[in-house]
Amino acid sequence: MPPLFALDQNFPQPLVQAVQPYLADVELVPIRSIDVRLTDAEDWEILVALHHHVRAWDGLVTSDSSMLNQARELAAVRQTNLTLVVAHDSGHDPIKATGLLLAHIDYIARETRTDRPQIWRLTARNRPGADPWEHLDKLAQKQHRSVDELWEEGRLTKAQLGVDPLAR
Repeated sequence: MPPLFALDQNFPQPLVQAVQPYLADVELVPIRSIDVRLTDAEDWEILVALHHHVRAWDGLVTSDSSMLNQARELAAVRQTNLTLVVAHDSGHDPIKATGLLLAHIDYIARETRTDRPQIWRLTARNRPGADPWEHLDKLAQKQHRSVDELWEEGRLTKAQLGVDPLAR
């Protein structure tokens, strides 16, 4: 049976349902589908409710990083042996939170254990775009060649650059 995770209400249900068929190793269920009363419960109460539920829940996925600063919530994770997955750097962006979750959930599902509580803090940093010349230079170094030599070998002629490949 695949690991079973509850999702807080910050994850868009239509998006999660659309990708669920591609997640063979984990089941993600919105807390509203478990019991609508969970949508108004405190975070620690959600954890305790999952612990007592008829289904064997592995954990809770949330974008509420404040849970990591709450003693009662952290104690509940520890006492219930649940896994808490926090899409930490998503802010209030449900698409970013879902992307973070999807990027990591297969690994988390494989590593989750019912005899040990865990907290997974998912992060993604925005970085500026890189100059292609830097990548060309790294490639040249790997090939033990000069960047200028690689540039001359790879650059397009004016004629190649001037013709739209789709216009033929």
